[in-house]
Amino acid sequence: MTAFFGQDPAGYQEGKGASEAVFHKRILFLHRFTRISMLVRTKNYRLEKKLYKSIALKSVLRQQWWVALIVVALCLPAIWLPSIWWFIVALLGAGLYLLFWWIQFYGVTQLDQGKMLFERYSYEITSQQIVMKVSAREGMPIKWDQIKRAQAGKDFYVLFLSKAQLIHLPFRIFNSDNERKFVGNILKTKGLIKQL
Repeated sequence: MTAFFGQDPAGYQEGKGASEAVFHKRILFLHRFTRISMLVRTKNYRLEKKLYKSIALKSVLRQQWWVALIVVALCLPAIWLPSIWWFIVALLGAGLYLLFWWIQFYGVTQLDQGKMLFERYSYEITSQQIVMKVSAREGMPIKWDQIKRAQAGKDFYVLFLSKAQLIHLPFRIFNSDNERKFVGNILKTKGLIKQL
């Protein structure tokens, strides 16, 4: 202790004012720059393609809610020029919009580039990163700043890297309730979700 802090522990116990202040400053310095973080290891989990399409489509619809206003605006001319065609065009447009996004997400499930989303992974989560592990030796780290947004559901977390790339973490893959709460606190601290 003498070599590291540069003072005698007995002198600290006697309460020498200046050396005590220096000692506390050094402890605070060590505390700031020594990051001890909890590591959460999850059970293996594979995202099902059907669930992926559902989550991704709901996410896009939630983000692009304003498209519903366009559908309503296409129906408004029926007030002045009564015709069923306004409603047919509006519904057809809405249907084509939904079909476009469904085809996009269906394509992700079929392409080779999208296969990695549907492999069986275990996750190692810390406050610095998430590591998606295929095996004990193989894994891919993802920094928290790569995650654009997150969603907390009744029994899951979803982390979105883009509109098409996501990480689904159901609560059942966590080994304890404390680990689930820790991940929720990380998401809250990083500003990815507002409430748990």
